[in-house]
Amino acid sequence: NFFKKPQTLQVTDLNLLLECLKYQMDCPVSQKEALITIYSICQQNSKKHSSIETIGLKGKYFQEIGGLMFISDLAKSSVHCIVKEAALFTLGIIIESNVYCQQTLCTSALFEDLILFLVNKDSGVNLKRMSVYVILVLVSNNSNGQTYVRDTGCIGLLLQLFRTTLSTSEINLSDENTNQCYQLWSSVCSTLCACVNNPQNDNQNICCSVFPYAKEWLESCTEPEIVRPICSFVGLTVANNSYVQKYFVSVGGLDTLAKVLIKLMHDSRMSHSSTKLAVVVTKTLDACIANDSAMGVVLTKYHAVSELLKLLSDDTLDTGDKMSVILTIGHCTEVCGKNYWNMRESSIK
Repeated sequence: NFFKKPQTLQVTDLNLLLECLKYQMDCPVSQKEALITIYSICQQNSKKHSSIETIGLKGKYFQEIGGLMFISDLAKSSVHCIVKEAALFTLGIIIESNVYCQQTLCTSALFEDLILFLVNKDSGVNLKRMSVYVILVLVSNNSNGQTYVRDTGCIGLLLQLFRTTLSTSEINLSDENTNQCYQLWSSVCSTLCACVNNPQNDNQNICCSVFPYAKEWLESCTEPEIVRPICSFVGLTVANNSYVQKYFVSVGGLDTLAKVLIKLMHDSRMSHSSTKLAVVVTKTLDACIANDSAMGVVLTKYHAVSELLKLLSDDTLDTGDKMSVILTIGHCTEVCGKNYWNMRESSIK
Protein backbone atom coordinates (compact mmCIF):
# COMPACT_ATOMS: atom_id res chain seq x y z
CA ASN A 1 0.00 0.00 0.00
CA PHE A 2 2.97 2.30 0.57
CA PHE A 3 3.64 2.35 -3.17
CA LYS A 4 0.00 2.32 -4.25
CA LYS A 5 -1.26 5.51 -2.56
CA PRO A 6 1.28 8.33 -2.95
CA GLN A 7 -1.53 10.88 -2.57
CA THR A 8 -1.73 9.98 1.14
CA LEU A 9 1.98 10.49 1.78
CA GLN A 10 3.70 13.52 3.28
CA VAL A 11 6.95 15.10 2.13
CA THR A 12 8.81 13.52 5.03
CA ASP A 13 7.85 10.08 3.69
CA LEU A 14 10.43 10.73 0.98
CA ASN A 15 12.97 9.66 3.61
CA LEU A 16 11.38 6.23 3.82
CA LEU A 17 11.22 5.90 0.05
CA LEU A 18 14.90 6.78 -0.23
CA GLU A 19 15.69 4.05 2.31
CA CYS A 20 13.61 1.62 0.27
CA LEU A 21 15.70 2.42 -2.78
CA LYS A 22 18.92 1.82 -0.89
CA TYR A 23 17.88 -1.52 0.60
CA GLN A 24 16.19 -3.00 -2.46
CA MET A 25 19.24 -3.12 -4.73
CA ASP A 26 18.51 -6.74 -5.64
CA CYS A 27 14.83 -6.12 -6.38
CA PRO A 28 14.45 -3.90 -9.48
CA VAL A 29 10.64 -4.08 -9.41
CA SER A 30 10.56 -2.66 -5.85
CA GLN A 31 13.05 0.04 -6.81
CA LYS A 32 10.95 1.02 -9.79
CA GLU A 33 7.83 1.23 -7.62
CA ALA A 34 9.69 3.39 -5.10
CA LEU A 35 10.85 5.72 -7.88
CA ILE A 36 7.31 5.94 -9.29
CA THR A 37 6.02 6.85 -5.84
CA ILE A 38 8.72 9.50 -5.41
CA TYR A 39 7.92 11.32 -8.61
CA SER A 40 4.20 10.91 -7.96
CA ILE A 41 4.64 12.76 -4.66
CA CYS A 42 6.69 15.43 -6.38
CA GLN A 43 4.00 15.90 -9.03
CA GLN A 44 1.09 16.28 -6.63
CA ASN A 45 -0.90 19.49 -6.92
CA SER A 46 -0.49 21.62 -3.81
CA LYS A 47 -3.95 23.20 -4.27
CA LYS A 48 -5.62 19.82 -4.36
CA HIS A 49 -3.56 18.46 -1.47
CA SER A 50 -3.21 21.43 0.88
CA SER A 51 -1.19 19.47 3.47
CA ILE A 52 1.61 18.93 0.97
CA GLU A 53 4.15 21.60 0.02
CA THR A 54 4.60 22.84 -3.54
CA ILE A 55 6.28 20.67 -6.13
CA GLY A 56 9.43 22.78 -6.10
CA LEU A 57 9.85 22.60 -2.31
CA LYS A 58 9.37 18.84 -2.35
CA GLY A 59 12.12 18.50 -4.93
CA LYS A 60 14.40 20.75 -2.89
CA TYR A 61 13.75 18.69 0.24
CA PHE A 62 14.54 15.48 -1.61
CA GLN A 63 17.74 17.09 -2.87
CA GLU A 64 18.74 18.10 0.66
CA ILE A 65 18.41 14.55 2.05
CA GLY A 66 20.67 13.24 -0.72
CA GLY A 67 17.90 11.75 -2.81
CA LEU A 68 18.75 13.29 -6.17
CA MET A 69 22.41 12.32 -6.03
CA PHE A 70 21.49 8.78 -5.03
CA ILE A 71 19.04 8.47 -7.94
CA SER A 72 21.63 9.93 -10.31
CA ASP A 73 24.16 7.32 -9.16
CA LEU A 74 21.49 4.62 -9.32
CA ALA A 75 20.73 5.42 -12.95
CA LYS A 76 24.42 5.02 -13.75
CA SER A 77 25.16 1.94 -11.66
CA SER A 78 22.02 -0.20 -11.93
CA VAL A 79 22.19 -3.16 -14.28
CA HIS A 80 18.41 -3.17 -14.68
CA CYS A 81 16.98 -1.16 -17.57
CA ILE A 82 13.63 -0.55 -15.84
CA VAL A 83 15.45 1.02 -12.90
CA LYS A 84 17.61 3.20 -15.14
CA GLU A 85 14.57 4.47 -17.03
CA ALA A 86 12.55 5.18 -13.88
CA ALA A 87 15.54 6.86 -12.21
CA LEU A 88 16.14 9.18 -15.16
CA PHE A 89 12.47 10.07 -15.44
CA THR A 90 12.32 10.84 -11.72
CA LEU A 91 15.39 13.06 -12.01
CA GLY A 92 13.81 14.90 -14.91
CA ILE A 93 10.52 15.49 -13.09
CA ILE A 94 12.27 16.99 -10.06
CA ILE A 95 14.77 19.06 -12.06
CA GLU A 96 11.96 20.43 -14.22
CA SER A 97 10.04 21.68 -11.21
CA ASN A 98 12.90 23.23 -9.24
CA VAL A 99 15.58 25.64 -10.46
CA TYR A 100 17.71 24.90 -7.40
CA CYS A 101 17.79 21.21 -8.30
CA GLN A 102 18.47 22.07 -11.94
CA GLN A 103 21.50 24.20 -11.06
CA THR A 104 22.81 21.66 -8.56
CA LEU A 105 22.70 18.73 -10.98
CA CYS A 106 23.78 20.74 -14.03
CA THR A 107 27.37 19.49 -14.30
CA SER A 108 29.56 18.28 -17.13
CA ALA A 109 29.74 14.92 -15.33
CA LEU A 110 25.99 14.38 -15.61
CA PHE A 111 26.01 15.34 -19.29
CA GLU A 112 28.82 12.85 -19.87
CA ASP A 113 26.80 10.13 -18.11
CA LEU A 114 23.82 10.90 -20.33
CA ILE A 115 26.03 10.71 -23.40
CA LEU A 116 27.07 7.20 -22.37
CA PHE A 117 23.42 6.16 -22.16
CA LEU A 118 22.81 7.49 -25.65
CA VAL A 119 25.82 5.86 -27.31
CA ASN A 120 25.59 2.51 -25.52
CA LYS A 121 24.49 -0.10 -28.07
CA ASP A 122 22.57 -1.92 -25.33
CA SER A 123 20.41 1.13 -24.54
CA GLY A 124 16.83 0.71 -25.71
CA VAL A 125 14.78 3.45 -27.33
CA ASN A 126 12.93 4.23 -24.09
CA LEU A 127 16.16 4.60 -22.10
CA LYS A 128 17.43 6.99 -24.75
CA ARG A 129 14.17 8.95 -24.51
CA MET A 130 14.58 9.30 -20.75
CA SER A 131 18.18 10.44 -21.25
CA VAL A 132 17.10 13.06 -23.77
CA TYR A 133 14.36 14.20 -21.38
CA VAL A 134 16.92 14.85 -18.64
CA ILE A 135 19.06 16.81 -21.11
CA LEU A 136 15.97 18.83 -22.04
CA VAL A 137 15.23 19.91 -18.47
CA LEU A 138 18.90 20.66 -17.81
CA VAL A 139 19.21 23.07 -20.75
CA SER A 140 15.75 24.68 -20.61
CA ASN A 141 16.09 28.39 -19.81
CA ASN A 142 19.56 27.63 -18.44
CA SER A 143 22.66 29.18 -20.00
CA ASN A 144 24.93 26.92 -17.96
CA GLY A 145 23.20 23.83 -19.29
CA GLN A 146 23.35 25.20 -22.83
CA THR A 147 27.09 25.67 -22.42
CA TYR A 148 27.65 22.19 -20.98
CA VAL A 149 25.63 20.53 -23.73
CA ARG A 150 27.98 22.18 -26.22
CA ASP A 151 31.29 21.74 -24.39
CA THR A 152 30.72 18.05 -23.65
CA GLY A 153 29.83 17.29 -27.26
CA CYS A 154 26.34 16.27 -26.22
CA ILE A 155 24.73 18.57 -28.76
CA GLY A 156 26.60 16.81 -31.55
CA LEU A 157 25.09 13.53 -30.43
CA LEU A 158 21.61 15.07 -30.37
CA LEU A 159 22.13 16.29 -33.93
CA GLN A 160 23.20 12.80 -34.94
CA LEU A 161 20.00 11.40 -33.44
CA PHE A 162 18.02 14.02 -35.35
CA ARG A 163 19.58 12.76 -38.59
CA THR A 164 19.41 9.03 -37.99
CA THR A 165 16.55 8.10 -35.63
CA LEU A 166 13.86 8.17 -38.33
CA SER A 167 13.91 7.42 -42.02
CA THR A 168 12.33 9.90 -44.40
CA SER A 169 11.41 7.11 -46.79
CA GLU A 170 8.52 5.74 -44.76
CA ILE A 171 6.68 7.07 -41.72
CA ASN A 172 4.06 4.78 -40.28
CA LEU A 173 3.28 5.95 -36.76
CA SER A 174 0.73 3.17 -36.31
CA ASP A 175 3.66 0.74 -36.26
CA GLU A 176 4.82 0.36 -32.65
CA ASN A 177 8.54 0.28 -33.40
CA THR A 178 8.33 3.27 -35.72
CA ASN A 179 6.23 5.16 -33.21
CA GLN A 180 8.81 4.59 -30.48
CA CYS A 181 11.53 5.93 -32.75
CA TYR A 182 9.31 8.89 -33.59
CA GLN A 183 8.82 9.66 -29.89
CA LEU A 184 12.61 9.70 -29.45
CA TRP A 185 13.06 11.87 -32.53
CA SER A 186 10.38 14.29 -31.35
CA SER A 187 12.06 14.52 -27.93
CA VAL A 188 15.36 15.26 -29.63
CA CYS A 189 13.71 18.09 -31.61
CA SER A 190 12.29 19.61 -28.41
CA THR A 191 15.68 19.37 -26.72
CA LEU A 192 17.48 21.02 -29.63
CA CYS A 193 14.92 23.83 -29.45
CA ALA A 194 15.79 24.32 -25.76
CA CYS A 195 19.51 24.23 -26.58
CA VAL A 196 19.30 27.31 -28.83
CA ASN A 197 16.72 29.42 -27.03
CA ASN A 198 16.27 31.58 -23.94
CA PRO A 199 18.94 32.75 -24.00
CA GLN A 200 19.92 32.52 -27.65
CA ASN A 201 23.51 31.34 -27.94
CA ASP A 202 26.29 29.83 -30.04
CA ASN A 203 24.39 26.56 -30.26
CA GLN A 204 22.40 28.15 -33.08
CA ASN A 205 25.50 28.11 -35.30
CA ILE A 206 26.11 24.44 -34.46
CA CYS A 207 22.53 23.31 -34.99
CA CYS A 208 22.25 24.81 -38.46
CA SER A 209 24.45 21.94 -39.70
CA VAL A 210 21.35 19.72 -39.91
CA PHE A 211 19.31 22.17 -41.98
CA PRO A 212 19.80 20.04 -45.13
CA TYR A 213 18.20 17.13 -43.26
CA ALA A 214 15.36 19.33 -42.02
CA LYS A 215 14.80 20.45 -45.60
CA GLU A 216 14.72 16.81 -46.74
CA TRP A 217 12.07 16.03 -44.14
CA LEU A 218 9.90 18.94 -45.26
CA GLU A 219 10.24 17.89 -48.89
CA SER A 220 9.18 14.33 -48.20
CA CYS A 221 6.46 14.74 -45.58
CA THR A 222 3.88 17.39 -44.68
CA GLU A 223 2.29 15.51 -41.79
CA PRO A 224 1.82 17.71 -38.69
CA GLU A 225 3.82 15.25 -36.57
CA ILE A 226 6.88 16.04 -38.70
CA VAL A 227 6.30 19.64 -39.81
CA ARG A 228 5.56 21.11 -36.38
CA PRO A 229 8.74 19.96 -34.59
CA ILE A 230 10.92 20.84 -37.57
CA CYS A 231 9.38 24.30 -37.88
CA SER A 232 9.88 24.91 -34.16
CA PHE A 233 13.52 23.82 -34.44
CA VAL A 234 14.22 25.89 -37.56
CA GLY A 235 12.38 28.95 -36.26
CA LEU A 236 14.28 29.05 -32.96
CA THR A 237 17.63 28.24 -34.58
CA VAL A 238 17.43 31.08 -37.11
CA ALA A 239 15.90 33.64 -34.71
CA ASN A 240 17.87 36.90 -34.62
CA ASN A 241 20.89 35.22 -36.20
CA SER A 242 21.70 36.56 -39.66
CA TYR A 243 24.47 34.00 -40.31
CA VAL A 244 22.13 31.07 -39.64
CA GLN A 245 19.31 32.70 -41.61
CA LYS A 246 21.55 33.10 -44.66
CA TYR A 247 22.73 29.51 -44.37
CA PHE A 248 19.15 28.25 -44.27
CA VAL A 249 18.39 30.20 -47.44
CA SER A 250 21.58 28.97 -49.12
CA VAL A 251 20.62 25.30 -48.71
CA GLY A 252 17.19 25.95 -50.21
CA GLY A 253 15.33 25.91 -46.93
CA LEU A 254 13.27 29.01 -47.65
CA ASP A 255 12.24 27.62 -51.04
CA THR A 256 11.11 24.40 -49.36
CA LEU A 257 9.10 26.23 -46.72
CA ALA A 258 7.35 28.24 -49.46
CA LYS A 259 6.47 25.01 -51.31
CA VAL A 260 5.12 23.48 -48.10
CA LEU A 261 3.00 26.59 -47.54
CA ILE A 262 1.54 26.33 -51.05
CA LYS A 263 0.70 22.65 -50.56
CA LEU A 264 -0.92 23.29 -47.20
CA MET A 265 -2.97 26.16 -48.59
CA HIS A 266 -4.20 23.85 -51.33
CA ASP A 267 -5.08 21.16 -48.77
CA SER A 268 -6.74 23.71 -46.47
CA ARG A 269 -9.80 23.69 -48.69
CA MET A 270 -10.51 20.23 -47.35
CA SER A 271 -8.81 20.26 -43.97
CA HIS A 272 -8.81 22.76 -41.11
CA SER A 273 -5.67 21.12 -39.71
CA SER A 274 -3.81 22.14 -42.86
CA THR A 275 -4.79 25.75 -42.21
CA LYS A 276 -3.41 25.61 -38.68
CA LEU A 277 -0.23 24.01 -39.96
CA ALA A 278 0.09 26.71 -42.61
CA VAL A 279 0.20 29.27 -39.78
CA VAL A 280 3.07 27.33 -38.18
CA VAL A 281 4.99 27.39 -41.47
CA THR A 282 4.22 31.09 -41.85
CA LYS A 283 5.77 31.89 -38.46
CA THR A 284 8.89 29.96 -39.46
CA LEU A 285 9.09 31.85 -42.74
CA ASP A 286 8.92 35.11 -40.82
CA ALA A 287 11.71 34.07 -38.45
CA CYS A 288 13.89 33.38 -41.49
CA ILE A 289 13.50 36.83 -43.05
CA ALA A 290 12.67 39.11 -40.10
CA ASN A 291 16.22 40.43 -39.72
CA ASP A 292 16.95 40.74 -43.43
CA SER A 293 13.91 41.33 -45.58
CA ALA A 294 16.09 41.13 -48.70
CA MET A 295 16.06 37.36 -48.28
CA GLY A 296 12.31 37.53 -48.76
CA VAL A 297 12.97 38.02 -52.49
CA VAL A 298 13.29 34.23 -52.65
CA LEU A 299 9.59 34.01 -51.87
CA THR A 300 8.43 36.18 -54.76
CA LYS A 301 8.69 33.38 -57.32
CA TYR A 302 6.27 31.36 -55.23
CA HIS A 303 3.76 34.24 -54.94
CA ALA A 304 4.02 33.82 -51.18
CA VAL A 305 2.21 37.08 -50.42
CA SER A 306 -0.83 35.92 -52.38
CA GLU A 307 -0.86 32.67 -50.41
CA LEU A 308 -0.51 34.57 -47.15
CA LEU A 309 -3.42 36.85 -48.07
CA LYS A 310 -5.55 33.77 -48.70
CA LEU A 311 -4.52 32.45 -45.31
CA LEU A 312 -5.31 35.78 -43.67
CA SER A 313 -8.84 35.69 -45.08
CA ASP A 314 -9.57 32.37 -43.36
CA ASP A 315 -12.29 32.99 -40.77
CA THR A 316 -11.08 30.16 -38.54
CA LEU A 317 -7.86 31.96 -37.58
CA ASP A 318 -7.72 33.57 -34.17
CA THR A 319 -6.33 37.08 -33.59
CA GLY A 320 -2.86 35.83 -32.70
CA ASP A 321 -2.60 33.77 -35.87
CA LYS A 322 -3.77 36.68 -38.01
CA MET A 323 -1.18 38.98 -36.44
CA SER A 324 1.55 36.46 -37.28
CA VAL A 325 0.40 36.32 -40.89
CA ILE A 326 0.25 40.12 -41.13
CA LEU A 327 3.80 40.46 -39.74
CA THR A 328 5.06 37.94 -42.29
CA ILE A 329 3.34 39.80 -45.13
CA GLY A 330 4.97 42.99 -43.89
CA HIS A 331 8.44 41.47 -43.94
CA CYS A 332 7.82 39.93 -47.36
CA THR A 333 6.75 43.25 -48.90
CA GLU A 334 9.27 45.45 -47.09
CA VAL A 335 12.01 44.77 -49.61
CA CYS A 336 9.61 45.58 -52.46
CA GLY A 337 9.03 49.01 -50.98
CA LYS A 338 12.76 49.64 -50.66
CA ASN A 339 13.35 48.59 -54.25
CA TYR A 340 10.56 50.90 -55.43
CA TRP A 341 12.07 53.95 -53.73
CA ASN A 342 15.59 53.08 -54.93
CA MET A 343 14.34 52.83 -58.50
CA ARG A 344 12.42 56.10 -58.12
CA GLU A 345 15.51 57.92 -56.82
CA SER A 346 17.59 56.53 -59.68
CA SER A 347 15.10 57.72 -62.28
CA ILE A 348 15.05 61.20 -60.78
CA LYS A 349 18.84 61.43 -60.93
